[in-house]
Amino acid sequence: MNELVAELDITEFARRHAEGSILTLDVREPYEVAIAALPGAVHIPMRHLPSRLHEIDREREIAVICHHGGRSERAAAFLAARGFRSVYNVSGGIDAYARRVDPSIPIY
Repeated sequence: MNELVAELDITEFARRHAEGSILTLDVREPYEVAIAALPGAVHIPMRHLPSRLHEIDREREIAVICHHGGRSERAAAFLAARGFRSVYNVSGGIDAYARRVDPSIPIY
């Protein structure tokens, strides 16, 4: 785990995402989002983060999600290093969300 970023377990993430109390940032590639989308998430592929930071609300808590948690951890650390104060990595990513929270989301 990266020391700049706290982990958010999938159950807590699901609750906070559903209630809208956290901004969900999906850093997966467009083809992945086409397979398994998370409604309400802001989609910015990880490679575009440096040029699109201005699109992310610095005042909100942010949960970063990817397929399994590796890219999102790196993306969350990138945001934290650039002054975003409340950034979390979603443990297990969309895969864990599909398996443990919403089985209607395809697993890939």
